[in-house]
Amino acid sequence: MRDQDEDGITPELLLQAYMSGIFPMAESRDDPELFWVDPRRRGVFPLDRFHISRSLARRLRRPDYRVTTDQDFMGVIEGCADRPETWINEEIAGLYDALFQRGHAHSLEVRALDGTLIGGVYGVTLGRAFFGESMFSRRKDASKIALAWLVDRLRLAGFTLFDTQFLTEHLASLGAEEITRADYHAQLAEALMGYADFAAEIDQDVEGLLARHRALQG
Repeated sequence: MRDQDEDGITPELLLQAYMSGIFPMAESRDDPELFWVDPRRRGVFPLDRFHISRSLARRLRRPDYRVTTDQDFMGVIEGCADRPETWINEEIAGLYDALFQRGHAHSLEVRALDGTLIGGVYGVTLGRAFFGESMFSRRKDASKIALAWLVDRLRLAGFTLFDTQFLTEHLASLGAEEITRADYHAQLAEALMGYADFAAEIDQDVEGLLARHRALQG
């Protein structure tokens, strides 16, 4: 685990950046340089408006997977980087591993019944904010399953902000939306005033997840 990368970014500086509303990226996995990003419009998941379609509900109920948390953080990062083009370079991976060791980064893993990692998502936590970094899927709908379980966990743990950084068509189909930079900073400031524990012991099962979702939809 490294405390500082070649650009002088430490885990502590990285946390300060998140508190200020910015985050680092690289142009590619082979580019050692990092740059800071502060989107004019920010993607967020309103935690009470995550969309679970009938087909996704059926997929969630299939007994052919299991979900774990913080069991293979680097495996999730490697899965997210395993694509032709990625912004996750060695420096990024090292910094987020350092945050994981400090309890400020977490992963949720989706596994086949034989334990194979088939999907997952990771992000940073501060206060009551979860900053989603990336997700991946090696089996149909595995990333949707990961997000459904993640959103349920964030609600149960007391989080109020789920930052997705950017809005994609995939995320929008699940209920994510764009807000202005000013609105984002207001939500971030409020979230940083409280505390939520991603690693808390939380009793989750698929029927409870779906029941809580139905209750939120009225």
